[in-house]
Amino acid sequence: MSLRRWLTQVSALMTKEWKQLYRDRALLSFVIFIFTLDILLASGAPALDLKQTPIGIIDRDHSTLSRELIYKLPAQQFTVVPMADQDQAVSHALERGELRGVLTIPHGFEKDLLRAQSPALQLVVDASDANLGFLLSSYTERILFTLSGELVGGQAAAQGRPVVLPQIDIQSRTRFNPSLTESWYATLSELLTMVTVACILLPAAALVREKERGTVEQLLVSPLSPLQIVLAKAFAMTSVVLLGSLVAVGLVMHQLVGVPFVGSPWVFFSLIALYAITSSGLGVLASTFARNSGQVGLIVVLLVMPIIMLSGTWSLRESMPDWLQNMVAFSPMTYFVDIAYGVLLKGSDMAVLWPKALKMSMLGLAFWALGVYRFQRQFR
Repeated sequence: MSLRRWLTQVSALMTKEWKQLYRDRALLSFVIFIFTLDILLASGAPALDLKQTPIGIIDRDHSTLSRELIYKLPAQQFTVVPMADQDQAVSHALERGELRGVLTIPHGFEKDLLRAQSPALQLVVDASDANLGFLLSSYTERILFTLSGELVGGQAAAQGRPVVLPQIDIQSRTRFNPSLTESWYATLSELLTMVTVACILLPAAALVREKERGTVEQLLVSPLSPLQIVLAKAFAMTSVVLLGSLVAVGLVMHQLVGVPFVGSPWVFFSLIALYAITSSGLGVLASTFARNSGQVGLIVVLLVMPIIMLSGTWSLRESMPDWLQNMVAFSPMTYFVDIAYGVLLKGSDMAVLWPKALKMSMLGLAFWALGVYRFQRQFR
């Protein structure tokens, strides 16, 4: 068979897949949603910082410095709620979620500060939400440390006493996201998640659909090889993912959310195509274990959830134990996360990205070889 005829047959089968996707309104609606509204919703997700978090204040000292300390708590991070000094009231407020923390200023707070001693303030934090509890405690400790030094210095200056406070001057410079805009990270992370879901689910669903309708045998007795059948479905769905990614990045993320596009669009979308083909191998492999759409959905969830959770979008790979880091090295998304952030926000080029792209391609070849092998064996 000539190469031209071989490619013509693949392109004809790809056209058939596009028509079937258009007729499957549920799946088409899902694809449109994940590349548009879902990305936009991710930009409005709660940021990982404190904004007007309700915190109760119990002032046992009732001094000038304690009142100044309360007054200087930044309103952008905290909503200050004065409280009665009652343990039961504190417990009820925390249990009902009315407060996220309670700060108690002890007796003798002002005297201890003016004597250059360290008063022990008590902070009770609602840590049912671990991230918010950690942020609240770390924010409060840092702010109180800074304010206590300012209060002591201001009081001493008013009394004409010299005060020398040790200071560490940190000059921070943030690169690639100077304003620390959380929506940039959230939308890009959601895009990577949805691209992964689509790349695995769409080819798997297309192959299983042929099994459900009993048409896969007709395809196999046609003048098409199993490799042509699998490639046509994977390439058709890859083109859908590319089109969806173009809409998500160019329209939703760049135009509506304001995410910058620093690198080369050609490099970015070429590597998305490479990642889509690589992950399609997992979809082909998943389809060989499923007999209907319900089963393939469960198998895809079983594959996608650990891939997404452990590849660096939801958690830091550096914080994982060594054995788990070795396992996630077999996930294509592990390398694509670094590639996407590198091109989109850092402006990286192929001279920097080629080692990760090569590892991702090698994994794709392995998945494809195993998937096509199992697909052929099912019908022997």
